[in-house]
Amino acid sequence: MKTLISTVAGCVVATLAIAAIDASAATIRVRCEQRGTERAQVAIDGRHLAALPVGQMYAAQVVSGANSATSPGEPLAGDEVEFDFNSEKSNTEAGATAIARDFIVGASVTGKILAADGAAVISDTVACRVRAR
Repeated sequence: MKTLISTVAGCVVATLAIAAIDASAATIRVRCEQRGTERAQVAIDGRHLAALPVGQMYAAQVVSGANSATSPGEPLAGDEVEFDFNSEKSNTEAGATAIARDFIVGASVTGKILAADGAAVISDTVACRVRAR
């Protein structure tokens, strides 16, 4: 009986370890820049997302202070997905999600990659580059 319990416990630990490896393999890179009150931009790149279901759409959400914006859905390209948020019209016309020029509050942004059901897959909070102009 002790051997059976030890074997079952070992299998459970091994399964949890494998699940932790898969979850920790996914990475997110959030970059942001505030240029005075003239421009705000945020880029979110998700990598090593192979454990996520292929064919589903993923969105990104950025939050700064009370401000938030969510992108339209994008499919994975291999095991990667990228999102851009920008206050400049030329960038939003090229596909970036629009945000206000003063979107970034307190020089930090939280970026999230969201599954189709709206649950956060991975997120990170970063300090933004702040330029006077």
